Amino acid sequence: MRRNASTLARFESPVPQQPIPDSVPGSTPESVPVTDTSASPAGSHGAAAAKAAYVSRETPTREEDDPPLAMEAMRAVQILNPSGEVTMPRPERTRVMCVANQKGGVGKTTTTVNLAVALALHGNRVLVVDLDPQGNASTGLNVPHHTGVPDVYDCLINSVPLEEVAQGVEGIPNLWCVPATIDLAGAEIELVSVVARESRLSRAIDAYPGQFDYVFIDCPPSLGLLTVNALVAAQEVLIPIQCEYYALEGLNQLINNINLVRQHLNPKLDVSTILLTMYDRRTRLADAVEQDVRNHFGDKVLQAVIPRNVRVSEAPSYGQSVMTYDPGSRGATSYFEAAQEIAERGVKEPVNRNA
Repeated sequence: MRRNASTLARFESPVPQQPIPDSVPGSTPESVPVTDTSASPAGSHGAAAAKAAYVSRETPTREEDDPPLAMEAMRAVQILNPSGEVTMPRPERTRVMCVANQKGGVGKTTTTVNLAVALALHGNRVLVVDLDPQGNASTGLNVPHHTGVPDVYDCLINSVPLEEVAQGVEGIPNLWCVPATIDLAGAEIELVSVVARESRLSRAIDAYPGQFDYVFIDCPPSLGLLTVNALVAAQEVLIPIQCEYYALEGLNQLINNINLVRQHLNPKLDVSTILLTMYDRRTRLADAVEQDVRNHFGDKVLQAVIPRNVRVSEAPSYGQSVMTYDPGSRGATSYFEAAQEIAERGVKEPVNRNA
Protein backbone atom coordinates (compact mmCIF):
# COMPACT_ATOMS: atom_id res chain seq x y z
CA MET A 1 0.00 0.00 0.00
CA ARG A 2 2.82 2.38 0.85
CA ARG A 3 4.47 1.67 -2.51
CA ASN A 4 1.25 2.20 -4.42
CA ALA A 5 0.62 5.48 -2.63
CA SER A 6 4.08 6.79 -3.44
CA THR A 7 3.71 5.73 -7.08
CA LEU A 8 0.34 7.50 -7.34
CA ALA A 9 1.78 10.65 -5.81
CA ARG A 10 4.43 10.83 -8.52
CA PHE A 11 1.79 11.02 -11.26
CA GLU A 12 -0.55 13.46 -9.55
CA SER A 13 -0.24 16.99 -10.95
CA PRO A 14 -0.17 19.78 -8.44
CA VAL A 15 -3.35 21.88 -8.23
CA PRO A 16 -2.65 25.32 -9.77
CA GLN A 17 -3.25 28.25 -7.50
CA GLN A 18 -5.91 30.78 -8.55
CA PRO A 19 -4.47 34.17 -9.49
CA ILE A 20 -5.22 36.98 -7.10
CA PRO A 21 -6.52 40.12 -8.90
CA ASP A 22 -4.84 42.58 -6.56
CA SER A 23 -1.44 40.87 -6.49
CA VAL A 24 1.61 42.81 -7.47
CA PRO A 25 3.91 41.26 -10.11
CA GLY A 26 6.74 39.42 -8.44
CA SER A 27 4.98 39.04 -5.10
CA THR A 28 4.17 35.72 -3.56
CA PRO A 29 0.70 34.65 -2.48
CA GLU A 30 1.83 34.75 1.15
CA SER A 31 2.58 38.48 0.88
CA VAL A 32 -1.06 39.33 0.13
CA PRO A 33 -3.16 39.76 3.27
CA VAL A 34 -6.31 37.72 3.38
CA THR A 35 -9.28 39.26 5.15
CA ASP A 36 -11.81 37.03 6.76
CA THR A 37 -15.11 38.49 5.59
CA SER A 38 -17.22 35.78 7.15
CA ALA A 39 -16.76 37.27 10.59
CA SER A 40 -18.65 40.52 9.93
CA PRO A 41 -21.89 41.11 8.02
CA ALA A 42 -20.45 44.24 6.44
CA GLY A 43 -17.54 42.27 5.04
CA SER A 44 -19.81 39.63 3.56
CA HIS A 45 -22.00 42.32 2.03
CA GLY A 46 -18.96 43.98 0.45
CA ALA A 47 -17.74 40.67 -0.95
CA ALA A 48 -21.17 39.95 -2.41
CA ALA A 49 -21.31 43.41 -4.00
CA ALA A 50 -17.84 42.95 -5.48
CA LYS A 51 -18.82 39.56 -6.86
CA ALA A 52 -22.00 40.97 -8.39
CA ALA A 53 -20.05 43.82 -9.97
CA TYR A 54 -17.53 41.38 -11.36
CA VAL A 55 -20.09 39.15 -13.12
CA SER A 56 -22.38 41.96 -14.24
CA ARG A 57 -20.63 42.23 -17.61
CA GLU A 58 -21.56 38.67 -18.42
CA THR A 59 -25.07 38.89 -17.05
CA PRO A 60 -27.52 39.31 -19.97
CA THR A 61 -29.83 42.30 -20.00
CA ARG A 62 -33.56 41.85 -20.00
CA GLU A 63 -33.76 42.32 -23.75
CA GLU A 64 -31.04 39.74 -24.35
CA ASP A 65 -32.54 37.34 -21.83
CA ASP A 66 -36.04 37.41 -23.32
CA PRO A 67 -36.77 34.71 -25.91
CA PRO A 68 -36.98 35.92 -29.53
CA LEU A 69 -40.73 35.32 -29.75
CA ALA A 70 -41.34 37.44 -26.67
CA MET A 71 -39.26 40.29 -28.09
CA GLU A 72 -41.11 40.07 -31.40
CA ALA A 73 -44.45 40.16 -29.60
CA MET A 74 -43.36 43.24 -27.66
CA ARG A 75 -42.38 44.99 -30.89
CA ALA A 76 -45.71 44.02 -32.48
CA VAL A 77 -47.71 45.50 -29.62
CA GLN A 78 -45.65 48.68 -29.74
CA ILE A 79 -46.16 49.08 -33.50
CA LEU A 80 -49.87 48.18 -33.63
CA ASN A 81 -50.65 50.44 -30.64
CA PRO A 82 -53.91 48.69 -29.67
CA SER A 83 -54.70 51.38 -27.09
CA GLY A 84 -55.14 53.95 -29.85
CA GLU A 85 -53.26 56.62 -27.93
CA VAL A 86 -51.39 59.41 -29.72
CA THR A 87 -47.85 58.14 -29.22
CA MET A 88 -46.30 59.99 -32.19
CA PRO A 89 -46.38 63.78 -31.94
CA ARG A 90 -48.81 65.52 -34.28
CA PRO A 91 -47.50 68.50 -36.26
CA GLU A 92 -48.97 71.94 -35.70
CA ARG A 93 -49.82 72.20 -39.38
CA THR A 94 -50.46 69.80 -42.22
CA ARG A 95 -47.32 68.35 -43.76
CA VAL A 96 -47.74 67.58 -47.46
CA MET A 97 -44.96 65.21 -48.44
CA CYS A 98 -44.19 64.11 -51.98
CA VAL A 99 -42.44 60.72 -52.20
CA ALA A 100 -40.47 61.01 -55.44
CA ASN A 101 -37.66 59.35 -57.34
CA GLN A 102 -37.68 58.91 -61.10
CA LYS A 103 -35.93 55.56 -60.76
CA GLY A 104 -38.31 52.66 -60.40
CA GLY A 105 -38.05 49.95 -57.77
CA VAL A 106 -36.45 52.04 -55.03
CA GLY A 107 -39.35 51.64 -52.59
CA LYS A 108 -41.48 54.76 -53.17
CA THR A 109 -44.84 53.02 -52.83
CA THR A 110 -43.69 50.73 -50.03
CA THR A 111 -42.35 53.72 -48.13
CA THR A 112 -45.53 55.74 -48.67
CA VAL A 113 -47.83 52.97 -47.51
CA ASN A 114 -45.87 51.90 -44.45
CA LEU A 115 -45.09 55.40 -43.20
CA ALA A 116 -48.73 56.38 -43.61
CA VAL A 117 -49.97 53.31 -41.74
CA ALA A 118 -47.40 53.76 -38.95
CA LEU A 119 -48.37 57.39 -38.40
CA ALA A 120 -52.09 56.61 -38.56
CA LEU A 121 -51.81 53.77 -36.04
CA HIS A 122 -50.23 56.19 -33.59
CA GLY A 123 -52.83 58.93 -33.64
CA ASN A 124 -52.15 61.01 -36.78
CA ARG A 125 -54.74 61.73 -39.47
CA VAL A 126 -53.18 60.73 -42.78
CA LEU A 127 -54.22 60.98 -46.44
CA VAL A 128 -52.45 58.99 -49.17
CA VAL A 129 -52.79 60.26 -52.74
CA ASP A 130 -51.90 57.53 -55.24
CA LEU A 131 -50.53 59.39 -58.26
CA ASP A 132 -49.01 56.33 -59.95
CA PRO A 133 -51.12 54.81 -62.80
CA GLN A 134 -50.04 51.36 -61.62
CA GLY A 135 -52.10 51.89 -58.46
CA ASN A 136 -49.72 49.99 -56.21
CA ALA A 137 -50.35 52.21 -53.19
CA SER A 138 -54.08 51.50 -53.54
CA THR A 139 -53.32 47.79 -53.65
CA GLY A 140 -51.11 47.99 -50.57
CA LEU A 141 -53.90 49.68 -48.63
CA ASN A 142 -56.56 47.29 -49.97
CA VAL A 143 -58.54 50.14 -51.56
CA PRO A 144 -60.61 49.30 -54.71
CA HIS A 145 -59.07 50.89 -57.80
CA HIS A 146 -60.59 49.02 -60.73
CA THR A 147 -62.02 50.75 -63.77
CA GLY A 148 -65.08 52.80 -62.91
CA VAL A 149 -64.00 53.67 -59.36
CA PRO A 150 -63.73 57.45 -58.79
CA ASP A 151 -60.02 58.20 -58.58
CA VAL A 152 -57.43 60.94 -58.66
CA TYR A 153 -57.84 61.19 -62.45
CA ASP A 154 -61.30 62.66 -61.91
CA CYS A 155 -59.81 65.28 -59.60
CA LEU A 156 -57.10 66.30 -62.05
CA ILE A 157 -59.07 66.28 -65.29
CA ASN A 158 -62.74 66.71 -64.29
CA SER A 159 -62.19 68.85 -61.15
CA VAL A 160 -64.08 66.40 -58.92
CA PRO A 161 -63.64 67.37 -55.23
CA LEU A 162 -61.08 65.27 -53.42
CA GLU A 163 -63.47 64.34 -50.59
CA GLU A 164 -65.75 62.57 -53.08
CA VAL A 165 -62.86 60.36 -54.21
CA ALA A 166 -61.07 59.60 -50.94
CA GLN A 167 -61.82 56.22 -49.34
CA GLY A 168 -61.29 55.14 -45.77
CA VAL A 169 -58.78 52.34 -45.29
CA GLU A 170 -60.33 49.31 -43.63
CA GLY A 171 -59.04 48.55 -40.16
CA ILE A 172 -57.15 51.85 -39.76
CA PRO A 173 -59.51 54.61 -38.59
CA ASN A 174 -57.19 57.59 -39.19
CA LEU A 175 -56.14 56.73 -42.74
CA TRP A 176 -57.72 57.68 -46.08
CA CYS A 177 -56.59 56.97 -49.63
CA VAL A 178 -57.30 58.60 -52.99
CA PRO A 179 -56.92 55.65 -55.39
CA ALA A 180 -55.47 55.58 -58.89
CA THR A 181 -56.91 53.56 -61.77
CA ILE A 182 -55.51 52.81 -65.20
CA ASP A 183 -57.28 55.94 -66.48
CA LEU A 184 -54.49 57.98 -64.89
CA ALA A 185 -52.12 56.70 -67.57
CA GLY A 186 -53.69 59.09 -70.08
CA ALA A 187 -53.61 62.07 -67.75
CA GLU A 188 -50.09 63.05 -68.84
CA ILE A 189 -51.37 63.77 -72.37
CA GLU A 190 -54.70 65.29 -71.33
CA LEU A 191 -53.10 67.68 -68.89
CA VAL A 192 -51.05 69.31 -71.65
CA SER A 193 -53.98 71.43 -72.82
CA VAL A 194 -55.50 72.09 -69.39
CA VAL A 195 -55.26 75.56 -67.85
CA ALA A 196 -52.91 75.72 -64.85
CA ARG A 197 -51.96 72.11 -65.47
CA GLU A 198 -49.11 72.08 -62.94
CA SER A 199 -51.28 73.11 -59.97
CA ARG A 200 -54.37 70.93 -60.42
CA LEU A 201 -53.51 68.61 -57.55
CA SER A 202 -52.50 71.48 -55.30
CA ARG A 203 -55.90 73.13 -55.72
CA ALA A 204 -57.69 69.87 -55.02
CA ILE A 205 -55.78 69.35 -51.76
CA ASP A 206 -56.30 72.98 -50.71
CA ALA A 207 -60.06 72.65 -51.24
CA TYR A 208 -60.37 69.53 -49.06
CA PRO A 209 -62.64 70.45 -46.12
CA GLY A 210 -61.02 68.03 -43.64
CA GLN A 211 -57.81 68.61 -41.77
CA PHE A 212 -54.97 66.12 -41.99
CA ASP A 213 -51.69 65.88 -40.14
CA TYR A 214 -49.94 64.30 -43.13
CA VAL A 215 -50.64 64.06 -46.85
CA PHE A 216 -48.39 61.59 -48.69
CA ILE A 217 -48.29 61.74 -52.49
CA ASP A 218 -46.97 58.60 -54.16
CA CYS A 219 -45.35 59.65 -57.45
CA PRO A 220 -44.82 57.59 -60.60
CA PRO A 221 -41.25 56.65 -61.61
CA SER A 222 -40.91 59.55 -64.04
CA LEU A 223 -40.45 63.31 -64.17
CA GLY A 224 -43.61 64.08 -66.16
CA LEU A 225 -46.61 66.26 -65.43
CA LEU A 226 -47.93 63.97 -62.70
CA THR A 227 -44.72 64.29 -60.73
CA VAL A 228 -44.67 68.04 -61.36
CA ASN A 229 -48.22 68.27 -59.96
CA ALA A 230 -47.05 66.44 -56.86
CA LEU A 231 -44.04 68.73 -56.43
CA VAL A 232 -46.20 71.83 -56.76
CA ALA A 233 -48.74 70.52 -54.24
CA ALA A 234 -46.15 69.46 -51.66
CA GLN A 235 -44.10 71.39 -49.15
CA GLU A 236 -41.58 68.63 -48.53
CA VAL A 237 -39.94 66.00 -50.71
CA LEU A 238 -39.11 62.58 -49.32
CA ILE A 239 -36.62 60.73 -51.53
CA PRO A 240 -36.20 56.98 -51.01
CA ILE A 241 -32.75 55.91 -52.17
CA GLN A 242 -31.93 52.28 -52.81
CA CYS A 243 -28.51 51.33 -51.45
CA GLU A 244 -27.09 50.55 -54.89
CA TYR A 245 -25.02 52.48 -57.39
CA TYR A 246 -27.74 52.99 -60.03
CA ALA A 247 -29.90 54.78 -57.49
CA LEU A 248 -27.31 57.54 -57.20
CA GLU A 249 -26.99 58.12 -60.95
CA GLY A 250 -30.40 59.72 -61.50
CA LEU A 251 -30.47 61.56 -58.19
CA ASN A 252 -28.75 64.62 -59.62
CA GLN A 253 -31.43 65.04 -62.30
CA LEU A 254 -34.18 64.74 -59.71
CA ILE A 255 -32.59 67.44 -57.55
CA ASN A 256 -32.30 69.71 -60.62
CA ASN A 257 -36.01 69.25 -61.40
CA ILE A 258 -36.93 70.00 -57.80
CA ASN A 259 -34.88 73.20 -57.96
CA LEU A 260 -36.67 74.23 -61.17
CA VAL A 261 -40.06 73.69 -59.57
CA ARG A 262 -38.94 75.69 -56.53
CA GLN A 263 -37.76 78.60 -58.69
CA HIS A 264 -40.79 78.84 -60.96
CA LEU A 265 -43.81 77.16 -59.35
CA ASN A 266 -43.43 76.38 -55.64
CA PRO A 267 -40.89 78.45 -53.67
CA LYS A 268 -41.78 76.62 -50.41
CA LEU A 269 -40.68 73.23 -51.73
CA ASP A 270 -37.80 71.64 -49.84
CA VAL A 271 -36.04 68.29 -49.87
CA SER A 272 -36.57 67.56 -46.18
CA THR A 273 -36.10 63.81 -45.88
CA ILE A 274 -33.86 61.13 -47.39
CA LEU A 275 -34.61 57.49 -46.58
CA LEU A 276 -32.19 54.67 -47.37
CA THR A 277 -34.03 51.53 -48.48
CA MET A 278 -33.18 47.93 -49.38
CA TYR A 279 -30.05 48.03 -47.26
CA ASP A 280 -28.10 44.77 -47.36
CA ARG A 281 -25.56 44.79 -44.54
CA ARG A 282 -23.72 41.83 -46.05
CA THR A 283 -22.33 43.97 -48.88
CA ARG A 284 -19.73 46.70 -48.80
CA LEU A 285 -21.57 48.55 -51.57
CA ALA A 286 -24.56 49.25 -49.34
CA ASP A 287 -22.28 50.73 -46.70
CA ALA A 288 -20.45 52.83 -49.28
CA VAL A 289 -23.71 54.20 -50.71
CA GLU A 290 -24.94 55.02 -47.22
CA GLN A 291 -21.77 56.94 -46.41
CA ASP A 292 -21.92 58.88 -49.69
CA VAL A 293 -25.55 59.86 -49.15
CA ARG A 294 -24.97 60.90 -45.54
CA ASN A 295 -21.90 62.95 -46.47
CA HIS A 296 -23.82 64.76 -49.22
CA PHE A 297 -27.21 65.35 -47.56
CA GLY A 298 -26.18 65.48 -43.90
CA ASP A 299 -29.00 65.70 -41.37
CA LYS A 300 -31.68 65.25 -44.02
CA VAL A 301 -30.92 61.53 -44.07
CA LEU A 302 -32.95 59.60 -41.51
CA GLN A 303 -31.01 57.53 -39.00
CA ALA A 304 -33.45 54.68 -39.59
CA VAL A 305 -32.46 52.48 -42.53
CA ILE A 306 -34.85 50.05 -44.22
CA PRO A 307 -33.25 46.61 -44.67
CA ARG A 308 -34.07 44.03 -47.29
CA ASN A 309 -36.87 42.02 -45.69
CA VAL A 310 -39.07 39.38 -47.29
CA ARG A 311 -42.04 40.40 -45.14
CA VAL A 312 -42.04 43.83 -46.74
CA SER A 313 -42.35 42.20 -50.16
CA GLU A 314 -45.02 39.70 -49.08
CA ALA A 315 -47.38 42.19 -47.45
CA PRO A 316 -48.89 43.77 -50.63
CA SER A 317 -49.98 40.36 -51.91
CA TYR A 318 -52.31 40.22 -48.89
CA GLY A 319 -53.54 43.78 -49.38
CA GLN A 320 -51.71 44.97 -46.28
CA SER A 321 -48.76 47.01 -45.19
CA VAL A 322 -45.94 45.26 -43.37
CA MET A 323 -47.02 47.16 -40.25
CA THR A 324 -50.19 45.06 -40.02
CA TYR A 325 -49.02 41.96 -41.90
CA ASP A 326 -46.06 41.18 -39.63
CA PRO A 327 -45.62 43.97 -37.07
CA GLY A 328 -42.78 42.14 -35.31
CA SER A 329 -40.57 41.85 -38.38
CA ARG A 330 -37.40 43.83 -39.01
CA GLY A 331 -39.05 45.65 -41.90
CA ALA A 332 -41.98 46.82 -39.76
CA THR A 333 -39.66 47.89 -36.96
CA SER A 334 -37.50 49.91 -39.36
CA TYR A 335 -40.46 51.72 -40.93
CA PHE A 336 -41.86 52.40 -37.46
CA GLU A 337 -38.57 54.01 -36.44
CA ALA A 338 -38.52 56.06 -39.66
CA ALA A 339 -42.09 57.28 -39.07
CA GLN A 340 -41.27 58.19 -35.49
CA GLU A 341 -38.22 60.13 -36.62
CA ILE A 342 -40.25 62.02 -39.24
CA ALA A 343 -42.90 62.87 -36.64
CA GLU A 344 -40.33 64.16 -34.16
CA ARG A 345 -38.63 66.26 -36.84
CA GLY A 346 -41.97 67.82 -37.74
CA VAL A 347 -42.50 68.99 -34.18
CA LYS A 348 -39.01 70.47 -33.93
CA GLU A 349 -39.31 72.25 -37.28
CA PRO A 350 -42.98 73.14 -37.94
CA VAL A 351 -43.80 73.71 -41.60
CA ASN A 352 -46.28 76.05 -43.22
CA ARG A 353 -49.66 74.56 -43.79
CA ASN A 354 -52.01 74.83 -46.75
CA ALA A 355 -55.10 75.51 -44.66
